[in-house]
Amino acid sequence: MKKPVVMDDPQKQEHNKRRQFTFRINLFFFFTFFLFSVLIVRLAMLQFVEGHEMKAEKAARNKADTPIPPIRGNIYDRGGAPIAYTTSTQSLYFRIEQEQPKEEVIWLANELARIFAEYGVSTPKPLTAEDIIKAMDVGYDLDQNKTTAPSYFAVPRRLKSGLSEKEMAYIYEHRDELKWLEITEESIRTYDQDTTPAVQLVGYMRPFSAAREPKYGLPFYKDKKSEGYLDTEDVGYDGIELMYQEELRGKNGYKTYPVNASQKIIGKVEITKPIKGNNLFLTLDKNVQLITEQAIVDHLKWLKGPEARNNPYANKGRNAVAGYAVAMEVDTGKVVAMASMPDYDPTVWFGGIPQAEYERIKPFINNGTITTAYPDYPDAELAKHPTSIVYMGSVVKPLSVLIGLNEGLFTTSQKYNDTGVFYYGKDNNARLSNSDSAAWGNINATEAIRRSSNTFMSAMIGNALYLRNGNKAVELWETYLGKFGLGVSTGSGLPREYAGLSEFKTNTKETVQSRMVFASWGQNEKYTTLQIAQYATTLATRGKRLKPQFVDRIETYEGELVKKFDEAEVLDETTFPKSYWDAVITGMKQVGVQGFDGFPYEIARKTGTSTQRVGGGKEVDNAVFLAFAPADNPKLAVAVVVPEGGFGSWGAAPIARKIFDAYDQYVGLDGVPKGTSAGTGTKKP
Repeated sequence: MKKPVVMDDPQKQEHNKRRQFTFRINLFFFFTFFLFSVLIVRLAMLQFVEGHEMKAEKAARNKADTPIPPIRGNIYDRGGAPIAYTTSTQSLYFRIEQEQPKEEVIWLANELARIFAEYGVSTPKPLTAEDIIKAMDVGYDLDQNKTTAPSYFAVPRRLKSGLSEKEMAYIYEHRDELKWLEITEESIRTYDQDTTPAVQLVGYMRPFSAAREPKYGLPFYKDKKSEGYLDTEDVGYDGIELMYQEELRGKNGYKTYPVNASQKIIGKVEITKPIKGNNLFLTLDKNVQLITEQAIVDHLKWLKGPEARNNPYANKGRNAVAGYAVAMEVDTGKVVAMASMPDYDPTVWFGGIPQAEYERIKPFINNGTITTAYPDYPDAELAKHPTSIVYMGSVVKPLSVLIGLNEGLFTTSQKYNDTGVFYYGKDNNARLSNSDSAAWGNINATEAIRRSSNTFMSAMIGNALYLRNGNKAVELWETYLGKFGLGVSTGSGLPREYAGLSEFKTNTKETVQSRMVFASWGQNEKYTTLQIAQYATTLATRGKRLKPQFVDRIETYEGELVKKFDEAEVLDETTFPKSYWDAVITGMKQVGVQGFDGFPYEIARKTGTSTQRVGGGKEVDNAVFLAFAPADNPKLAVAVVVPEGGFGSWGAAPIARKIFDAYDQYVGLDGVPKGTSAGTGTKKP
């Protein structure tokens, strides 16, 4: 049976409909209120919180910034004599563009040569059309012969700096016919007009566009583009110029122009002035430096002259053409002279160096006192001559004796019978001898240094260490040498510094025994002149290895002190009994040496003659010398290396004498300068 259908009350249905309608209206108004609330909050955020940022962003979009490169800081010697400084000039640049007919470019080069000759300042070597076409770097010469492609495209080439007012006026007046040119005011690096000391130490500058190129650039500049570096600005590329690039450069300024949507200027320029770079005052003494350089030049000339030719000892250095020297203050580690000869004129880098000149100086652009540099020989001859890195030879013997004493291999009084030869190896089938096979009889450690006995070092130290320690002798030797700055970085911070070559460790073609024997008298270690100078300083301080310092102080461009470097920085310290030091230094005081007659101070020194094989199987002798003075209260340590200089006593020591004399005259080995009678700071060409 079906249930009857029950109908709802009509009034009840109407009530339900009204209730649902009311709910929907309320829900609508709630969502509307919510949305309006969100909108109001967002507007408030835009007005009060983000308004300033958006205004700044809008302003930036309507402004155009043009960087103003800063004035680079100057470089002086310790007394304030200028070495490298910045001046302002007007320079003419040439742009490489897609459509540049050769005939028009060559006409332009000839026309510029005429303009420079007629309206420019007279110079000993005026620019020719050929010079200008080379500077343009367009890839062809005046005869339109294709030679090479341009080195790069985006960066304009500097053709001439120091434009006169007449030159500028003429070029501006004829700008329509003199195409692809622009005149720019810029700061340029200027060097001492007479002579620039320490060229390789100071370093050189190149355009930032080249410095940041991964292909041949420097990692230092990889991300500098975002810091406002300009492609056309010159930056430090080596030496002090690179090492202190950030301090020297300063910070960009800006010309800010208001522009419209079409990027057209619509108002006055706002200028934010650049911040000038800081000035560096080096530890170098310009006079001592120039005398050091001249001493090398003069001595190389003397070694080729008749007096040396008639002397069998000096004559061994007749083929020397290069020399390297470092002078380091014992109290502070400050380097007062660092000479790498031959050097070159640093102004060749400005405006782009001609390829021919670059090829000429390329062998000795590097600082030969800290890395590999080559003598001034034709490329085909270079392999037949040693580089700036040679075996240190007998100058290692003071340290060899200290190692032997400290390892208990002998005592300061123990005697060794030096017969002039020493046999070692399996069945004693290997033989070595002293220089000229000299036999010194019964000698102790002090006498072994005085006589520079190879046999003592071999028998009592190198061979003895091997017999006692076996293969571990290599590691022990390396540790001792590192404590004195040999085979490790000196800590100077100079770019491209070489840590040397410890062949007693790497020359696996020889037995460990043989390596240790030859290492004991310096025939298995190739180190830089700076390393040898640091080693000499460590001997002078009796065990303190000092960081070489090259900057005495940093000042703002206006002369306010930023930082002073007065304190010595001790990198390592080795402690030996006083009796060991006394035995070694007493022996160094007695070493025979040339060039020190009449020297007013007692000097501790060691000569070295290192023999090495070069290209073609030829053997050459290199002159090495180290010394410090006064011996019992040291103020200055000096190292000199003359590749192919022969005996250290004849090929290197006389250079060191002139360095000590110069320091005594201008600074004072006893703390009192003696005047300027040691010579002048003028270097001969």
